[in-house]
Amino acid sequence: MADRLSPRAREIVAAARTLLEESGPAALTLRALADRLGIKAPSLYKHFPDKEAVETELVVQALTGAAEAMEAAEAREPGSLTGLARAYRAYALAHPHLYCLMTERPLPRAFLPAGLEDRAAAPLMRVCGGEQDLARSFWAFAHGMVVLEIHGRFPADADLDAAWARGVGALSA
Repeated sequence: MADRLSPRAREIVAAARTLLEESGPAALTLRALADRLGIKAPSLYKHFPDKEAVETELVVQALTGAAEAMEAAEAREPGSLTGLARAYRAYALAHPHLYCLMTERPLPRAFLPAGLEDRAAAPLMRVCGGEQDLARSFWAFAHGMVVLEIHGRFPADADLDAAWARGVGALSA
């Protein structure tokens, strides 16, 4: 991402990420972003055509971070679906607003750096032996579990570690 953006644009995206992570997606407006940077909102248009362009850069950061987390998990535990599940959950829960921005709307594929989506999926594809349907099934399971956890949809007494283990075990069979 660093090569794609000017230093000022990187500063804007960093401020947007902080605003998003601190206060959630509703707080991420161009006016709030400009206020955080101490500038007038129209100045942002010198660097980004609209809010969606800023959000796309946040999605790039999220995909990059997720890819790095999955690659690190794969390096620690080669071939381990359990290791990838643990890393995926940890990344999502550490960055819930960023994760939801990345996953709860259409992916802006046309504006992503070449190869980024494939990089993010590669560790899972390798662990699944290239079986695309298995990888998609695992991702759907992991995403569903994470989103439900982020949004507080499980009962307070739910043993989520056990649910993860059971789900990963079923997909590993």
